[in-house]
Order: sequence, then structure tokens, then C-alpha cells
Amino acid sequence: MTEIEQIQSIRSQTLAQLDSLRAEPKPTYWIDGQRIHWQEYVDSLQRTVDWCDRKLAEYEPAFEVRSQGLT
Repeated sequence: MTEIEQIQSIRSQTLAQLDSLRAEPKPTYWIDGQRIHWQEYVDSLQRTVDWCDRKLAEYEPAFEVRSQGLT
């Protein structure tokens, strides 16, 4: 698997997690004194998607060459 494919896979899996969480939002709660806040988790997943987008953009060409041939 190439680096691009890995980043695309991470992005795809993260988007699936985001869809799932947004479809069934959870409340904030406490487990063993630790606060679980779902919005913070959603925010961290969104940052992961943003990172993937930036990394994938680095692989795209920075310019486009147009040419035209005449006969």
C-alpha cells in the first residue's frame, strides 16, 4: 500500500466514524473520574480529516500545462 493509499484509507475510515457519531450523538459522561466529551472527539476526527486533505493536496501537481498542436 502506497503512502497516498494509506492516507486515503485513514481519511475514509475517519469520515465513516464521523458519520456514525453524527447519526447517533452521545452525551458527555464520566467514567472512573475521566470525562468523555463526544464533541471533542468529533473535533479531533475532523482535524484528522483536515490533515489527510492537506497531505493529499501535497501529492497533486502545483501547476497545469496546457498545450495545443497545430498542423
